[in-house]
Amino acid sequence: MIFLLVRRNKYTFRCKTTHYYEKNIYLCGRIIYYNKYIIIYIMNKRPFSSRYRVVFLSVLLMSALTVCAQKARQEIKENIYRSGSNYYAYPGPIQEQLTKAPKGYVPYYISHYGRHGSRHLINNGDYDNAYKPLMRADSLGKLTAFGKDILQRVKVIRNEANLRHGELTLLGAQQHQGIGRRMYERFPEVFKGKTNIDAKSTVVIRCILSMENALQELKSLNPLLQIRHDASEHDMWYMNFNDKKLNRKKMPKEVEKVYDAFCEKHEKHDRVMNLIFNDPNYWKNEVNAQNLNYHLFKLASNLQSTELRHNMTLYDIFTEEELYENWLQTNAWWYINYGPCALNGGIAPYSQRNLLRVMIEEADSCLKLSHPGATLRYGHEVCVMPLVCLLEMNNYGKQYADLEQLATEGWNCYDIFPMGCNVQLIFYKPKKGKGDILVKALLNENETTLPLKAVSGPYYKWNDFRNYFMRKLNNYTE
Repeated sequence: MIFLLVRRNKYTFRCKTTHYYEKNIYLCGRIIYYNKYIIIYIMNKRPFSSRYRVVFLSVLLMSALTVCAQKARQEIKENIYRSGSNYYAYPGPIQEQLTKAPKGYVPYYISHYGRHGSRHLINNGDYDNAYKPLMRADSLGKLTAFGKDILQRVKVIRNEANLRHGELTLLGAQQHQGIGRRMYERFPEVFKGKTNIDAKSTVVIRCILSMENALQELKSLNPLLQIRHDASEHDMWYMNFNDKKLNRKKMPKEVEKVYDAFCEKHEKHDRVMNLIFNDPNYWKNEVNAQNLNYHLFKLASNLQSTELRHNMTLYDIFTEEELYENWLQTNAWWYINYGPCALNGGIAPYSQRNLLRVMIEEADSCLKLSHPGATLRYGHEVCVMPLVCLLEMNNYGKQYADLEQLATEGWNCYDIFPMGCNVQLIFYKPKKGKGDILVKALLNENETTLPLKAVSGPYYKWNDFRNYFMRKLNNYTE
């Protein structure tokens, strides 16, 4: 008997006949799915006999849960940039080949919402909260040789971002050129001929420039495209809705207490401080060590978005374990504030109720046209993450009350909202005659599951999608 555990790559493995034995477990011949993982079962080429099932499923569950628990740790070890969470530079699609549409169907409309590309950090404090404590310590002779080296690197990083806070970097522009190009190459029917592209951005310059880079790429591929692009406060009620009433409910005192206890458990900065400072009494009494550690980690994380990444790093400050523990705290914060956290009633995803409603209503209007083209929207990760959770893509809408469960269940924020992250709804119609409109959802250009009955693979009936999510939105009470 051989068990081979591998990461499930969306719909790479499929079988016409599926039998349910346990929640989230499917037996297809000798391929067994568990959440995002696949266990391939081989036993002397014989069928899966009933006398092995109970023992096998027990072993399967224990093995899969163990692997899930180690997934983020291992993935961050393989690629330390993932520990940056929302500062993770867009990696591009993991899934190289998409699942073929059902026979007789072709793509004909795309509805999209994407985050701006890689950027500099937002404000002076993001840099000065690391720079100033190090400068003061240096003036007092309290830095080690390594600490002095870190100070010089922080100076270079700070100077590069001077008067560019929050602005799109060269890498950010390139990310959106690539996303636009792949969208065109994957769904050429949508962009064929003299079709319309309606693009909107929030009023933030990095979002506008992200939009323009994508549109320029599309225009270079098809000069006939009829492009309308806009960025106005008029549309911010859904493009970047600031729901102050909902925001007040995200982190009440009782939730903050749980989060603080979680952070205290995973906070590890003593070794880093002793590496930087030559006097333990100094950093323990004169430095906000937790804050300095956080901002050094933040600078280290975002360095991957700038051109300095080619010749500089700050990751040598941290061990692999420290990177992981820092990520755990950030992951939990995002889950509470923008995910479906059970501690606050799972309300955060509804911050994007206006956006989802507009996407549904605009799609209904565009789908009446024979060649509607695409609707592209450019905004922020604080919109993408809750939208993904509201859509329950890849089970990201699941609620957990125990923050320790996030890593064990595979709720990893870097999979959702790296720089340039995006949600694409691809619509399909029959080539000939009448039939159901189908929709496929992509997260960061990879096929995802939805909480609906699939027609086949990642394809769902648009009517089912619209009915399910409109009912969900209508049932929400403020």
